[in-house]
Amino acid sequence: MPVAPSHPATFSLPNTDPDSATRSTDTDASHARLSAARLGYLPDPFAPLFVTRPAGVSNRPGIINVGTWLRTRSVDELVEQFVARTAGEGEAQVQVQVQVLSVGAGSDTRFWRLATGPLKDKIARYVEVDFPEITASKARSIYKHRELKDVLGECTLGGGGTSLHSAVYTLLPVDLRQPPSTALAALTTPAPAPPGSGARAPLLSRTLPTLVLAECVLPYMPPQAGEALLAWAAGAFGGAGVGVGVVLYEMFGLGDAFGGVMRENLAARGIRIPGTLPSLAALQSRFTSAGYARSSALTLQDIRTHYVPPSETERVAQLELIDEWEELDLVLRHYCVAWASRGLEGEGGLGWGLQKAGGAAGE
Repeated sequence: MPVAPSHPATFSLPNTDPDSATRSTDTDASHARLSAARLGYLPDPFAPLFVTRPAGVSNRPGIINVGTWLRTRSVDELVEQFVARTAGEGEAQVQVQVQVLSVGAGSDTRFWRLATGPLKDKIARYVEVDFPEITASKARSIYKHRELKDVLGECTLGGGGTSLHSAVYTLLPVDLRQPPSTALAALTTPAPAPPGSGARAPLLSRTLPTLVLAECVLPYMPPQAGEALLAWAAGAFGGAGVGVGVVLYEMFGLGDAFGGVMRENLAARGIRIPGTLPSLAALQSRFTSAGYARSSALTLQDIRTHYVPPSETERVAQLELIDEWEELDLVLRHYCVAWASRGLEGEGGLGWGLQKAGGAAGE
């Protein structure tokens, strides 16, 4: 006969929020970034500041650390190329400020790394958008840590703590599954102002080169919503002579056995990925359909093999012992970095792209 418990049973109600599982992937990403930084894969002094109780977070497996390193260095290279762009030729070259829109930004630290680096004066505006629960958490972290808040200068909270505004950086709550003409209207539409003072300028200008970042975002969205977001960015910022660039990082090609396991593992956590595409060619075709003139896409395995200097590969190989090389290869073949541009073609697309080790930009 079972022994009766010495205390009343406790019950927890099921989580009825369908988006909570998707939001939890940002915790995965922040812990992976912290692990990679802590072990020396990449420099990121801001990574611990967006993690709750970082001392209690264990290091991730080597496979995840390598993937985080490749993802971060690849996206960083594309971002820094875009931000460092100039206009004109020869002695007539002039520096050009740019603006960045990071969608589904989560706990990303890139703004702080740029704003404390040599390219800080090239950033005219930097806007991050995500679920309100995510932006509220990020705003709290910014206000909690002086190292983050001091970079912003004077800033104000809004939206019940879900938005944050400063001279350069803005954080906004947005549901990206809604039509971008509505969900992102505040970015390109003049804001109302008190009577007699005139409308306030939009958060983002149509006259500055614009870079859109979406890291592990579109796979979680319905395909039509992801396509609409890309098309909106091309139309809003892709004017000739100004132009727009897009950088994506996402999983793809999940139709094989390994991809099926990935889907099952995510589904077990309640995570759906309706927006994944079957191939790199499909990613480039999506860019073309959305109005972009140039695009490229590479798997993380291609990047690791051909686009990382041997000295860097050797440095990383010394950080920790990895036995699961076959599994690592499979993982890296199912994740990619893709980039596209519109309105920048007069300058050869900036010669913009990941550079082969000792060679030209990737195609």
